[in-house]
Amino acid sequence: MYTEEDIASAVDAGILSQETAQAFRAHVAGLRQGPAVDEEHFRLITGFNDIFVVIASVLLLAAVGGIAGVLADWIGAIAVAAVAWLLAEFFTRRRRMALPSIVLLLAFVSSVLSGAFLLPGPGQEAQSLAIACALATLAAWLHWRRFKVPITVAAGAAAVVGFAIALLLWAVPGARHWLSVMSFIAGGAVFLLAMYWDTQDTARLTRKSDVAFWLHLLAAPLLVHPVFAALGVFEGQMDLWRGAVVIVLYMVIGFISLCIDRRALMVSALVYVMYAFSTLLEQYGVVSLGFALTALVIGSALLLLSAFWHASRAQVLRRVPQVVRRWLVPAR
Repeated sequence: MYTEEDIASAVDAGILSQETAQAFRAHVAGLRQGPAVDEEHFRLITGFNDIFVVIASVLLLAAVGGIAGVLADWIGAIAVAAVAWLLAEFFTRRRRMALPSIVLLLAFVSSVLSGAFLLPGPGQEAQSLAIACALATLAAWLHWRRFKVPITVAAGAAAVVGFAIALLLWAVPGARHWLSVMSFIAGGAVFLLAMYWDTQDTARLTRKSDVAFWLHLLAAPLLVHPVFAALGVFEGQMDLWRGAVVIVLYMVIGFISLCIDRRALMVSALVYVMYAFSTLLEQYGVVSLGFALTALVIGSALLLLSAFWHASRAQVLRRVPQVVRRWLVPAR
């Protein structure tokens, strides 16, 4: 079984040309009766060995953190980061295993973040968080330079967002009342970064497309969460007009997803929509079946959209100005 990563690796090594690789993808897509460019490929798992390695790695990292953490919590975190890097040297750099690479990257960056935050020393919490996020950003950059795991850019972007917000809270403590606004602005910046990576590979042939995928997953909750918080959804303040706003918001997300050919945006925002409508149904007395009815309606709608994704996207792109369309994935 050949994966997208294997084909990309063969192209990078000069074994296959870009034209040959694209012809092979088109042939496989034809056999499956679907256009390859619209399938939003990304590599997550190639076999049960990926899961086996992840389980073993998590056990080892937990053991290292527990043993080294006896000395101090920050020492345990740094030890986990060091071991995660060493494991990545084999399972990421040599074996190119996707799921273990993702887990080890997250373990490395999060351990650097927590280890730096837990370092003893005077200072405000916002100051410590800003320093920790800065070090986590540096860690993500070093990891990207060494291993080129696609999710690394999203992890680094999240660290940069944390650093910017923590730095602002450190300088202006009163800014904590504007956290939702800062989150929304950060989400917009991450979305633009994702689009930058997307426009570098509109044919979806290289690692750049995978980088964009993870950035879109990060951008969606940063954009959607502040809007839902402003609507009072998380305080249970749901009524018909708020429900209508939620529907319109998700339709806008769906329209953008069709334009850029990224289902990740809709999936990332889905949990907020389901929570909102479950709360609305419960307020109208549908307590026991609120979540089930919400899942039924939304799940059916998403399946219908998936079945007609290509046709719907073609219709949407016809209404997009040509100057914008040339930066988007072409409809097939």
